[in-house]
Amino acid sequence: EVVIAPPETADLAMTYRNVHNWIMVGQELEYFETFYAALKPGGILGVVEHRALPGSSMQVMETTGYVTEQYVKEIAMKAGFEFVASSEINANPKDLTKYPEGVWSLPPTYRLGDQDRERYSKIGESDRMTLKFQKPLK
Repeated sequence: EVVIAPPETADLAMTYRNVHNWIMVGQELEYFETFYAALKPGGILGVVEHRALPGSSMQVMETTGYVTEQYVKEIAMKAGFEFVASSEINANPKDLTKYPEGVWSLPPTYRLGDQDRERYSKIGESDRMTLKFQKPLK
C-alpha cells in the first residue's frame, strides 16, 4: 500500500521523474490516487517527468523512461485531479528521446559509459514536462 501523508493534510505534493518508475510496475494510478487522498481540497500536485514524443506507445513508456504528457494528464484526471497549467522550464529541445538505453543514455546516468558520451553530453539532461494539477474544492 502506498502512503504519502494522512488524508487531506497536505497543501502541496511534488513528484520528480517518478511516473516512469510507477508505470514499469503498474502502479501509476495508485500513486496519483494516493496524492489525491493526501491533498486537502484545492491542494496542488506538481509533476516533473521525462517527456516522450506525443503518440508514443505504452511499450515505449515502459522501457525508455519517457512518458507522454497526454498519459500523465489522463492518469491524473482519472485519479480526480484537474489540469491547471504546464511550463516549459525543464524543456530540452535537443533531447530527441531515441537512445539505446532510453533516458538513461543521457547525463547524469550515462548508462553506456564512455560510448557516445560526448554526443550525450552535448544533448544534456532529458526533455521534461512540468505540470500542475489541483484537487477540486469540495
